[in-house]
Amino acid sequence: MSAGRVTSALAICRVLLVLCVVMGCSGCGYRFIGSTDQRLAPDQSLWVAFIGNDTVSPTAQTVIRRALLDVSHAQRGMKPAGSESEAMIVVTGALRSYTTTAISYTAADRAREYRLLINVELEVRRKGTAAPLWKGMLQAFQDYPANDNLALQRNSEEAALAAASTVLAQRFLVTVEQSY
Repeated sequence: MSAGRVTSALAICRVLLVLCVVMGCSGCGYRFIGSTDQRLAPDQSLWVAFIGNDTVSPTAQTVIRRALLDVSHAQRGMKPAGSESEAMIVVTGALRSYTTTAISYTAADRAREYRLLINVELEVRRKGTAAPLWKGMLQAFQDYPANDNLALQRNSEEAALAAASTVLAQRFLVTVEQSY
């Protein structure tokens, strides 16, 4: 190889190295998604209106409402508002479906495990704005064991509803903050 080619190859390598260092120093380009307007901050108060219920479950909407308030407080430090007029953020919605389905069976062809699935349509608004901050459908499920004792079966279903509602509330917070 001639000296001229080695020198030009070294010059190209130096330019590429300098370019890589400059790009590395300038940052990788990652940033939080969503805007600061969509962040749910600890100083905000939250009102979760009565969740409509299009299903046969008499208590599901109350459990979902409580999970939304509890998870918002635990994970974002948001305070529950005393009324809708005092709230900075208002959540409204409806429980669109509540289903339980057998997902596994014993050798005697009896249900061994059930899956509870909830679909909830929610809308979030900031106080004083007409356009929603976020609107959409969320889904969550929880499996629970079957039991011959009806009282224990009902307790398992209620515990599954509470767990699915907590998962739904966690997804809700992430979805609201990550929506563009």
